[in-house]
Amino acid sequence: MRIAMLAPISWRVPPRHYGPWERVVSLLTEGLVQRGVDVTLFATADSITRARLVAVCPRPYSEDPTLDPKVWECLHISAVFERADEFDLIHNHFDFLPLTYSGLVRTPVLTTIHGFSSERILPVYEKYNGRTYYVAISEADRRPQLTYVATIHHGIPLEEFTLRREPGEYLLFFGRIHHEKGTAEAIEVARRVGLPLIIAGIIQDHSYFERAVAPHLNDRIRYIGSVGPDRRDEVLGRALALLHLINFEEPFGLSMIEAMACGTPVIARGRGAVPEIVRHGETGFIVDTLEEAIEAVRRAPELNRERIRQHVAEHFSQDRMVEEYLRVYETILGQSGSHGARR
Repeated sequence: MRIAMLAPISWRVPPRHYGPWERVVSLLTEGLVQRGVDVTLFATADSITRARLVAVCPRPYSEDPTLDPKVWECLHISAVFERADEFDLIHNHFDFLPLTYSGLVRTPVLTTIHGFSSERILPVYEKYNGRTYYVAISEADRRPQLTYVATIHHGIPLEEFTLRREPGEYLLFFGRIHHEKGTAEAIEVARRVGLPLIIAGIIQDHSYFERAVAPHLNDRIRYIGSVGPDRRDEVLGRALALLHLINFEEPFGLSMIEAMACGTPVIARGRGAVPEIVRHGETGFIVDTLEEAIEAVRRAPELNRERIRQHVAEHFSQDRMVEEYLRVYETILGQSGSHGARR
């Protein structure tokens, strides 16, 4: 089975600190290679993988403003489709643009839809619906007008996260700083319960940060920047709870399963995929209002942190994710008729 894995090039694979799509690509790619699948990863040249790496973009464009994203995206996507005949399947993680190449090649194209940045991108997915294959990353992110071959939740390697059985002493916001992610709501909850708050993540919306976050920073509400793999386990694991008070229909939310892998409960608004990930009263609390979030903070120490981690082991492991993608590959190759045997 020869798989061409097309990654985004906004960040490296795996990302140095932020880049959830690239992180999933890395976990899937390395898991497939571990199982003997022949994977060629199309990603930035500084990416690290045990697969065969093909790169035209020297560095992530989000880390180098001298790179024009449109130019390098065109070169990057064309690189895989010009070699399409070398592969049994092209697995696209690059959003909708590569779909416009899919009608030009015989190799089947599978797209993992990592969320819809806007309803305005749907016409592209609708045009290629039934002509390519789609995987949703949650039931909540499915669109009724599209046909999916599967829903596959993300998975993570538990060995990267340490179970801490005792509750931590601070609340944690972990994600991009943006109104959608509810940074201001996390600050408000921390302020009202009188607990320290650590804010970790990239500043995606600078005006929001200056208006809604910066004025509240002090010794007890601290912004520590974007946290990479070297600090992620400790920052997540030493928290009393992860505050995930989102203001949008989030398609998945990797930080929730990473926190739970440490035994840290998640307090989240029940929008998007949250009800698929958090078990209310068992691995965290699903809330609607800030008052409910405040009450949930008070109840968080009651939860069994070992059971919280077990929930991730049972439902959100890297191995489970890889196995489910392998089954999808075999289904597609079986339908295409010319391939299909797992090698």
